[in-house]
Amino acid sequence: MHLTRQEEKMLDGEYGWANQVSMKILVRLGELFGATSLIPVQSAHLSGVSYKHMGDASIDFLTALAEGGGKAQTLSTLNPSSFDPTYLPKRYHRERLEKQSRIIDLYSRMGITPTLTCTPYHLQKPKQGQHLAWAESSAVIYANSVLGAWTNREGSPSALAAALIGKTPDYGMHQAANRQPNVLVNVETSLKNEAEYGALGIHLGKMLKDKVPVIKDLQNPSDDDLKQLGAGIASSGMTALFYSKAQRKKEKLETISIETKDIKEAASGLCTTTEAPDLVFIGCPHCSLKEVKSVAGLIEGKKVRRDVEFWVCTSRHVRERAKNYVDIIERAGGHVLCDTCVLVTWIKDLSVHMLMTNSAKTAFYAPTLNDVDVILTPLKKCIQEACQN
Repeated sequence: MHLTRQEEKMLDGEYGWANQVSMKILVRLGELFGATSLIPVQSAHLSGVSYKHMGDASIDFLTALAEGGGKAQTLSTLNPSSFDPTYLPKRYHRERLEKQSRIIDLYSRMGITPTLTCTPYHLQKPKQGQHLAWAESSAVIYANSVLGAWTNREGSPSALAAALIGKTPDYGMHQAANRQPNVLVNVETSLKNEAEYGALGIHLGKMLKDKVPVIKDLQNPSDDDLKQLGAGIASSGMTALFYSKAQRKKEKLETISIETKDIKEAASGLCTTTEAPDLVFIGCPHCSLKEVKSVAGLIEGKKVRRDVEFWVCTSRHVRERAKNYVDIIERAGGHVLCDTCVLVTWIKDLSVHMLMTNSAKTAFYAPTLNDVDVILTPLKKCIQEACQN
């Protein structure tokens, strides 16, 4: 890789240990993927946050970086943690909360904003064509596909390194040649709800691997539908970009056809139980303002059953804007949580064995990450199941 004189000095340790370690990570990554230089990024989004997944070793590393002079050089945000501010801290051992708080404090010391959401684009939307260094897979594919920003699917270490240096290696989705579509997906069925968009994503992710698809014949999908579609694709595969509108390309593309049975099989394949849920969960990726409003509209006048919990997860930014809708949900007996998600907390310790969700991403990961059985079903059915008749 060609480094500027300043970058060489960073790599040699003249700007402190934290910058040296970060440069080593970025240079090694660039060499691995054939990058010839580093490019500036307008923001970084970090995924290594939850204590449940990171453990104690991460605290030592973050402490060394903070004490070694690490300071964010670009707008930098954080993924969800293992706790919300008020509800879950009462239900777990205090030591877990203290260690999670320590992780967040260390990031804050380095100038990284503790947004604690997987949807940073709801807080500040990147502009089309901006280069980013984002690590959350659902946010990466949304930024590339819906917002038109340019980012690779960073790992936790490389996103942190990019935040501290303000740059990332120039390869992959940062180069126009790699953003060209190479497969055409004909969706020969009508998608009825967000759960079916997510199921389509899971099905496509397995087929596409890392190919860039044009997905035809989607019928006026909302941004939230595309969010679920992208989250599904990124969960089961490595695709970081899709197009939902026709793209011009001279050569003929490989074609994949999706039928009704493919969606049904994908959705049923994500269900591991038919038993009643202990927890009904909405908000993976974190809910938009429109989604919180939809939940409130469906649950208003109802009451959550005593034998089930109902969680809606979103960002603090959205929760503050959705106060009236939050009040409706919580009057019904639900909990609107921010800063966290079921995938990064210990729901099994809360006696949750059966989980119902409208998120294909959650249904894909929860049996492994949370050791629970899952039912994937649309939002309306989720609320019907959570509430008394």
